[in-house]
Amino acid sequence: MKLFKILLLLSTTLLMAVELELSEQTTDKSQLSQKSKIYFGEQIFQGNFKENQQFRYNPDYLINVGDVISVKLWGAYEFMGDLTVDKQGNIFIPKVGEVALLGLSNQHLKSTITQSVKKTFNDNVYVYADLKQYQPISVFVSGSVKQVGLYNGLSTDSILQFIDKAGGIVRGQGSYRHISILRDKEIIKDIDLYQFLLDGQVEMFQFKNGDVVLVNPVNNFVEVEGDVNRPYIFELLNQYSTVQDVMRFIMPKPTANRFMLTSWSNGQESSKDYALDQAQNVEVKNGTKIKFFSNYYVNTIGVTLEGEHTGAKNITLKKGTTLYDVLSKASFTPLSEIKNVKLYRKSVANIQKQLIETMLKDLEARALTSDSSTVEEASIRNKESAMVMDFVKRARAVEPLGQVVLSQKDNLEKIYLEEGDKIVIPKRSNIVIIQGEVNIPNALAYRENYGINDYIKVCGGYAERANTEKVLLLRANGEVLQYDSSDKSPEVEAGDSILVLGKTDSKNILITSSVTKILYQLAVGAAVVLRAF
Repeated sequence: MKLFKILLLLSTTLLMAVELELSEQTTDKSQLSQKSKIYFGEQIFQGNFKENQQFRYNPDYLINVGDVISVKLWGAYEFMGDLTVDKQGNIFIPKVGEVALLGLSNQHLKSTITQSVKKTFNDNVYVYADLKQYQPISVFVSGSVKQVGLYNGLSTDSILQFIDKAGGIVRGQGSYRHISILRDKEIIKDIDLYQFLLDGQVEMFQFKNGDVVLVNPVNNFVEVEGDVNRPYIFELLNQYSTVQDVMRFIMPKPTANRFMLTSWSNGQESSKDYALDQAQNVEVKNGTKIKFFSNYYVNTIGVTLEGEHTGAKNITLKKGTTLYDVLSKASFTPLSEIKNVKLYRKSVANIQKQLIETMLKDLEARALTSDSSTVEEASIRNKESAMVMDFVKRARAVEPLGQVVLSQKDNLEKIYLEEGDKIVIPKRSNIVIIQGEVNIPNALAYRENYGINDYIKVCGGYAERANTEKVLLLRANGEVLQYDSSDKSPEVEAGDSILVLGKTDSKNILITSSVTKILYQLAVGAAVVLRAF
């Protein structure tokens, strides 16, 4: 059963005896979509705290020198004013005298002033008192923070604000669980920020001028991955903990029923897996990797169906479902270009990425080990090596598409779908895209009987750096044809792309050959024309 059988379905009402479950499916994407693991908590210090100040009422706040008290008396005697606590810890109220407030808790402020007023006046004088402004202070922030220094704030500000003012904790160096507050060179409090990260609770603490916030170095951590909602690097509170202790942070997915521990001992890496109910008895230590997984047999896969159709986008299918099965049930539109249906597969993209990475590592080795016989040649080699390393960095950032090329001769009943496959039904196109080393890269309307050189001439011709022996014609279905400008041009069809690769300017034949191959692989695997150097 070939691709033309799918085309036939558009004009027939055949009922296919295929059991499919085409239903909407929500994708469970991890919070970690980056190439490297992130540390749990590192996202909180992004400058969101440093501009705020804590003016809220705190009944346990202890009044200090420099605080401003708003006092109002009315009745037989009237007075209203904002009074600053002096260096002796007092405020002065006219006709009442000094009132000692230093060290007094905020909740007793009104009653204390009322008692002093009653010593002078009878009960027909009423009192209102409020702490209007907290004492401004300066706090040292030190240790594993990005910008060690002295930072201004209020005595009621949170430790989060002071750390944020210092640029946050240095990634991989500073601890989120062992933060010390020092006063007169003595540790008066230890802070564990995981309490804030897990339940949003920050213990109120009253800073004094000259206090030190010390972010200690991180000593123990474990790396978590697999079937969890928080695949991060987690810090251990103690040198040894259990997997059960770590599980309160990671939120395992319901499907997880086992975990694997990978650790180093005497220069050897070892791994062992356990049932999930053993978590409370299995210890972990610094550097351990924990992977949670499921050994249940899964009979379904999730794929996406994108492009020009009117059905569900995310679908759940039984294992063993073929591409033909899905297309036979899809709801096409009059603009669906079924003959150029595309299939993208993660496993293919991984293979393409590994192939390119192997070539990039080989190129790095050649660039860094080239011999030079003279000083001038050594200078040229160094400059070329720098350009090669820049090219390698840019090439590594390109992600292959993982396309499985399909043609009308292929038997779609033998192409079994995999978890994560993406099927794209393109929209009919009358456009030809020309990119790469041409003078004016552009998208042109399809022109009958035009060859590759004809389209390139319309785009201003080949650029100076064009490799006219490496011109690629990418068919709409993903097939790739290589073209030499001196040969006869293959037929260009609507929806095709023309990619003109560039020359590699290097006196080193091996480097030239390697870069040319990598450029070709990137163009084929990612449909991207990358300039060398």
